Amino acid sequence: MPGVFSRLVPSIFSAFGLQAVLAAIFVPQANEKYYDLGGSLGFLSTTFVSLYYPSFKAKYWDGLPVSLPSFAPRQLLVTAALGIWTIRLGSFLAQRAIKAAGDSRFDAVKHKPATFTAFWMAQATWVLLVGLPVYMVNTLPASAHPPLSPRDYAALALFAGSLLFEAVADRQKSAWRHARDNKQHDKKFITSGLWSISRHPNYVGEVGIWTGIAALSTASLQSPYFPRGAIALAALSPLTTYFLLRKVSGVPPLEKAGDKKYGGDPRWQEYKRLVVEFATFAV
Repeated sequence: MPGVFSRLVPSIFSAFGLQAVLAAIFVPQANEKYYDLGGSLGFLSTTFVSLYYPSFKAKYWDGLPVSLPSFAPRQLLVTAALGIWTIRLGSFLAQRAIKAAGDSRFDAVKHKPATFTAFWMAQATWVLLVGLPVYMVNTLPASAHPPLSPRDYAALALFAGSLLFEAVADRQKSAWRHARDNKQHDKKFITSGLWSISRHPNYVGEVGIWTGIAALSTASLQSPYFPRGAIALAALSPLTTYFLLRKVSGVPPLEKAGDKKYGGDPRWQEYKRLVVEFATFAV
């Protein structure tokens, strides 16, 4: 059992090592444009390390005659799910930051090297905790994974539905902004589509995505290779996502900004009264 957890050490080094390198490059420049892209690269590189490290270690460190690695279906599914999420959301956020020539979230910290560096290390912690179910599943040999069951297909359906929900919400808001910029409407804030049932539908999708990925990992985490607390450890992924979005960097600053901009507008007050902030379970 300790050997399984020792395989997570490369993933930890990968998560923190990449962000440390990026901080060393961009903190002196006070450049936050590539922060979100750095997070996406962190997820992809750490997942790659978690998936291939056991084979690399066996071949190049232990000197064993290892052929091409084989992976269990669950490993491929959780890895693909993380990859799809990372590429979609990462490219969306990075493109937005680069197009805007920056990210206003960092206006108060990017000229403070120690604080800005701490933000990069916080991103490394996010990469590690949120991706933990995937990294843990990838530490197991292919033969140790149980076959896929209806529970796994339900988890995969939750992931896919949540990803679609998030993508549609982002698309609707982008289209709304484009129409506003082209003078096709003069609305101050979006209230249509999925935004008519939640003030932050993209965040609802985000929590669902990581709940689905964590649920997809559970059958493998019940393996004798892991202690009983492994599933609880994997649950840190959706719980961390929920906490950050609901209490830290997601909903609070957006709600505060909305109140500052539109607090005197009766339409804003009506929208807040009729439409839940995050989701029914999150209010």
